[in-house]
Amino acid sequence: MNTNPNDIRRRLLQATAAAVGTGGLVRHASAQPKEFKIGLMIALSGPASLFGPTQRACADLAAEQINRAGGIMGRPIRLLPADAGGPPADTAKSAVRLMLEERVDCLIGSHDSATREAVVTTVKGRTPYIYTPVYEGGDCSANVFCLGETPPQQAQPAAEFMVKERNARSFFLIGNDYVWPRKTNEQVKKYLSQFGGKVVAEEYMPFGAPNKFEEIVTRIRSTRPDAVVITLVGADNVNFNRTFAGFGLAKDITRLALLLEENTLMGVGAENSAGLHSCMGYFANVPGDAHQKFKAAYAAKYGEKAPQLATIGVDCYAGINFAKALFEKAGGADAKKLMAASEGLAFATAAGQATMRGRHVDKDMYLAECKGTDFAVLRTLKDLPSGTACKA
Repeated sequence: MNTNPNDIRRRLLQATAAAVGTGGLVRHASAQPKEFKIGLMIALSGPASLFGPTQRACADLAAEQINRAGGIMGRPIRLLPADAGGPPADTAKSAVRLMLEERVDCLIGSHDSATREAVVTTVKGRTPYIYTPVYEGGDCSANVFCLGETPPQQAQPAAEFMVKERNARSFFLIGNDYVWPRKTNEQVKKYLSQFGGKVVAEEYMPFGAPNKFEEIVTRIRSTRPDAVVITLVGADNVNFNRTFAGFGLAKDITRLALLLEENTLMGVGAENSAGLHSCMGYFANVPGDAHQKFKAAYAAKYGEKAPQLATIGVDCYAGINFAKALFEKAGGADAKKLMAASEGLAFATAAGQATMRGRHVDKDMYLAECKGTDFAVLRTLKDLPSGTACKA
């Protein structure tokens, strides 16, 4: 090998001159666009962890599609997942870490409402927070954007259906003991009264109830309501419905679950789902060209091992697409500009376009009855308003 110092110096000068003569390509090639960091807070543990695989899969698909098209404001998305399945205070700490250490551009949360309240209190609007799942409505905190179903979209039409179509007059309410079930049921009681029904009992259970609901189902059997309205989450929803059917109550008492989707229904099982109803903004079998295109992309990415599609999961896909539309319309991360840009903003979801109004989303809703481990859609309700109108 030639190691003559003069020769080495000559070749270095030639390389430098070549770089200058081509517009500094050496320097340009090493410059990478700044990443658009998203803190993705999803359920990786706890009763809601059955949603986790679909949440992550749908988020990854959205990020991949957006990055292929140039990212957000020309910046490639980088997802930074954090567990939101444990105590709310732990998730709030994770949100602080994502803000201060990772310097995320926004937070996307698909988790329970108690955790949402903890994150909102901690973040204080300093980082945009996109909350994606079904919730009780009414959150107008600064720099918070809510994509999920609310009681006027979900509980109101479902209550009317149960009274008028299923001839239910007396109702037993059972939910987990936290903000979403309690606040949702305040509105459920109002809707049932409006349509001619009445609540005969109301019970709330902690997450992960150790007795698997034998005691509560025994009380339901003695009360003999026409219907049960369920605001249980994940594994608790599974265990309650298995116990309920195991006591033989499914033959005579109809059920409405306000967070029942494909993953939960598979856990409940075909043998336990007779007379069970749901009302959600998404089911994996809803029609539409946009939805078919989404499912084809999902299947192409994950193949036969793809996690089951469900509303808790595709909400993360919507959340990331919303972030792109929001930041690009606002032109940056200023909170006032983001909130103003959100009004009337259209963005892509798994089932097609959605529109934000009052920092909530008008959406189509589907009222369904369980047939084994499938959902048979009985009613399609178009473009229902959220009932919450936050100022920009």
